[in-house]
Amino acid sequence: MKIYNSLTRQKEIFKTVEPGKVKMYVCGPTVYNYFHIGNARPFLVFDAFRHYLMFRGYEVTFVQNFTDVDDKIIKKANEEHVHSTAISEKYIDAYFEDADRLGITRADYHPKVTETIPAIIDFVQTLINKGNAYEIDGNVYFAVDSFSQYGQLSKQAIDDLEAGARIDISEEKRNPLDFALWKKAKPGEPSWESPWGEGRPGWHIECSVMSTTILGETIDIHAGGQDLIFPHHENEIAQSEAKTGKTYVNYWMHNGYINIDNQKMSKSLNNFFTTREILDEFEPEVVRFFMLQAHYRSPINFSRELMEAASNGLERLYNVKENLLFSIAHAQPSVQTVEENEMLKTISGYKERFIEVMDDDFNTADGIAVIFEMAREINIDVTPGRSKAFLEAVLDSFLELTEVLGILKRENKSLDTEIEMLIAERQQARKDKDFKRADEIRDQLKADGIVLEDTPQGVKWHRKG
Repeated sequence: MKIYNSLTRQKEIFKTVEPGKVKMYVCGPTVYNYFHIGNARPFLVFDAFRHYLMFRGYEVTFVQNFTDVDDKIIKKANEEHVHSTAISEKYIDAYFEDADRLGITRADYHPKVTETIPAIIDFVQTLINKGNAYEIDGNVYFAVDSFSQYGQLSKQAIDDLEAGARIDISEEKRNPLDFALWKKAKPGEPSWESPWGEGRPGWHIECSVMSTTILGETIDIHAGGQDLIFPHHENEIAQSEAKTGKTYVNYWMHNGYINIDNQKMSKSLNNFFTTREILDEFEPEVVRFFMLQAHYRSPINFSRELMEAASNGLERLYNVKENLLFSIAHAQPSVQTVEENEMLKTISGYKERFIEVMDDDFNTADGIAVIFEMAREINIDVTPGRSKAFLEAVLDSFLELTEVLGILKRENKSLDTEIEMLIAERQQARKDKDFKRADEIRDQLKADGIVLEDTPQGVKWHRKG
C-alpha cells in the first residue's frame, strides 16, 4: 500500500510503527455550529479510509477530537447569553446526529479540550523548561526560531513566512510567527488555573496533546483538510517534536477543497451550506457516494446536478443488489455448475483489482469504477436458472466491496401502500385481460420513478438510475 505523504510530497510505501496496527488521528470540528459540507469531506473520506485499512487486515485505533473551547464558541455563547459549555455540548450532539446519518463510524476516542487541560499544562511547561516556549504576562508562546525545521510541512522558510490566518498578532511576542500555547484569561471567558495564572489553551496545542496522550509520541497517520496544513499542522509538528525529539507523524494526509457550483464556498456568495441543510435535500448515502467518487486529494465541485448524477449512479448499484436478492429468493436449490464456478473466478477477480487501485493512495474514484465494472459483469452473468449458491456467492463478493465504502447500506426497498396497491391492481388487470389499465398503471409507476419488469418468477421493480 502506498500513501501520498504531504510532508514529503510523494507517495510512500505504508509502514506502521507497530506491525499490523494503525494509529490514526483526524482533526475534528470546532463545535460552535453545525458542520458545513466542506467539513464533511474529511470526516467521510478518512472514515472510509479507516474501514479500508481494517478491510486490509489492520487493527486501527482511530481518534477524532472536539475543540470545545474556542473564540468562536465563546462569541456564540455571549450572543445567546449562555455558558460556553451549553454551546459546545449542543453542537457535539448535532455532530453525532449528522455524522451518524452519513454512516460515519464513531471514533474509538473522541477527546475534548476541556477534559485534557492538565495534560496540556504539563506539555506547555515541558516546552518552557526546554527553552522552546516563553511566558509573558500570563500568555505562553512557542518560539518558532527555536525549532530549526519549522516550515517543513508547508515547505516555507521561516524568513518567508508571514503572520496570517489564525496567527495571533501581538506586540508582546518576540516573533510575529510565534504562536500561543496558553492564553491569559479575559473577563467572561472560561478559564483554568495554571502556573502562569488563569487562562485557556491555544488552538494548536490541543491536537498535539490529545493525539500523543492516546496514541503515543509517534503516530502513523494524521489527517485533515488541506486548509489545516498551515499553520495548524505545521505548529503541531513544531511543538510535538520540540517536546519529544521524535518524529511526530509518519504520514500526513490532506483532502482537497470543495467548491460550490465552481466557486469557493462563502457566506458572502450565499453558497454556504451546512451538512444538515444538504441532508434535508439529498439522501445521506448519496452525499457519501458523491464525496468518494473523487480522489480525496483532488478538489471537488458540489452542485445539485452532480448530486443528482451521483444519486442515479448509486441507484444503479442498488438495482444490482436488489436483482440479486430477488433472484436468490426465487432460485431453486441446485448444484453449482462448472460454468458458474468460472464466472465466480471472474467476479472474484474484481476484488483484486479493487485492492490494487485502492492501495494506490486510497483511490476511491478508481475503486468505484471497478465496482461498476463488477456490476456490469454481474448483470451479464445473473440469468434465470442460476443456482442459489452461485447467486449468494456473487452477492457476497459484490457487497464485500461496497461495504468498504459504506454504501448500499439501505435495507431492502419498501414501497408505500399506494404503490403496492397499484402493482397488485396491475397484476389483477393483466389476469382480467384489461391491458389498457395495466399499461396505465405501468406508466403511472414509471412517472414516479418505479420501473417494473415482468419475469417468470414474478414482478421485479427498481427505481430509475
